[in-house]
This record gives sequence, C-alpha cells and structure tokens, in this order.
Amino acid sequence: MDDFWKAIEAQCDELRKAATADEVIAILNRHGPPSSGDAFFAGGGGDLSVSECLREAGWRITWSEASYYWVMRAPADGSLLTYIEGDVYKGDVARKS
Repeated sequence: MDDFWKAIEAQCDELRKAATADEVIAILNRHGPPSSGDAFFAGGGGDLSVSECLREAGWRITWSEASYYWVMRAPADGSLLTYIEGDVYKGDVARKS
C-alpha cells in the first residue's frame, strides 16, 4: 500500500470517531485542502468511503441520490453534511433551491 492510501486509511480511522460536522471538516482539512466545498475527500476512488466511516460513528443518511451524492446527520448535535463527489459541505446544500 502506498503512502497516499495509507493516509486515506488514517483519515477514515479518524472519521469513524467524528460526532459533528465541524469535526469531519477539520479531519478532512488536516489531510488536504478543500476543493470547492468546505473540505475534500481524495480517496473516493478507493475501497473506503466517507459515508461508510460516518455510519460507523453513528451518523444517519437523511437524503441520498447516489453513493457520491448524499446528506448525513451527526449523532452528537444533529449537524448536517452534504457530500458531492468528494466535496464536503457543512449543512444540507443538496436540496437548497
């Protein structure tokens, strides 16, 4: 396993303990700069996913159109995250008009 995927695995280990949207954004930003959202997950082409890791931390899907386009609610404070093809946004930006 190369260094890139080791870093993604370490990032996912941290995400499995994240209880709020702010924690997720801080974890992702520690591992790389955001793209167009508040944070970015570079490992989208691998075996691990943000949604899988967050589900292990107690997060729940509130809306989903695809594995790469969803909104989840945090277990600790009810904060929301939107995931769109690796970009992570605080709040529900998927269904805003």
